[in-house]
Amino acid sequence: MNSTLPTAEALRGALAGLLDGLPPKQAAQAVERLIASYRGTTPTGAPVLRDRSDVAAYAAYRMPATFEAVRSALAALRDAAPEWAPATHVDVGGGTGAATWAVAEAWEESAASTVLDWAEPALALGRELAEASGSPALRAATWQRARIGSALRIESADLVTVSYVLKELTPADRAALVAEAARAARAVVIVEPGTPDGYLRVIEARQQLIDAGLSVAAPCPHSGACPIAPGADWCHFSARVSRSSLHRQVKGGSLPYEDEKFSYVAVVREGADGPAAVPAANRVIRRPQIRKGMVLLELCAKPRELTRETVTKKHGDLYRAARDTDWGDAWPPPPPATA
Repeated sequence: MNSTLPTAEALRGALAGLLDGLPPKQAAQAVERLIASYRGTTPTGAPVLRDRSDVAAYAAYRMPATFEAVRSALAALRDAAPEWAPATHVDVGGGTGAATWAVAEAWEESAASTVLDWAEPALALGRELAEASGSPALRAATWQRARIGSALRIESADLVTVSYVLKELTPADRAALVAEAARAARAVVIVEPGTPDGYLRVIEARQQLIDAGLSVAAPCPHSGACPIAPGADWCHFSARVSRSSLHRQVKGGSLPYEDEKFSYVAVVREGADGPAAVPAANRVIRRPQIRKGMVLLELCAKPRELTRETVTKKHGDLYRAARDTDWGDAWPPPPPATA
């Protein structure tokens, strides 16, 4: 591939080459087992990915969606801290490196990334995909085997990502991992499935990170308690994932896209050596409802409250902005840059 930017298109191209020659039945069986593990509630205590066939099926089933979810979370972090770029990055439990692809795409000056995972087949295949990407940053990434849990030690890094990992750990290992990420990083981004239990894991990690002295950059407009009543609802967002014909074949679907639901938190350690982040004034936490002459926005707002804002035609430019606003966006939108 000639591309040097690790885009979604480059990832799909690399995956197509990866799955070439893999029997569809074998891939489908591996995907079914992985789906059961992904949707389950019991920590595995062992690597989910056992061999190359598992890894190939996993990459086809999950990697594009994980990339888009992490990409969305990183975009919110960039909006909150536009002057900051990480020089170093650790992808904890990164598997085949979807979060590392997202980091390499997010910043023009790409961070030096290290991918940690306990499954050697995933790391090996991640290296192959990185090489196929054509991206110098991905090709330079370090792929290191490590057991993800209470014994993990992370070298100091500007950014630590933990995507779709906490569910696989026991509560004690989750707490230890979050504590270690808080100790080692200037910024931490945690992404989990956009399910009620995924949201609870994010909220638990969020509080632990705040208690460790970090501040929320996104999605919340504040570092206070979440205003959503426990058990009544959950905070999550959606990322549109384009699917290749090969991806549809492996997943058994027919649509050219899917919507990946995810929950996340991005926190920063502010100070002389950390990013200065300004959270959004409000965050759109549901898909906007567009009615004739009006847009209804469900917002999480300062100082820790849920509100609804109705924007009508009489609001002029703000109404036009509301019609273009999407679920997960900051509100109101930032003013256009001036020359």
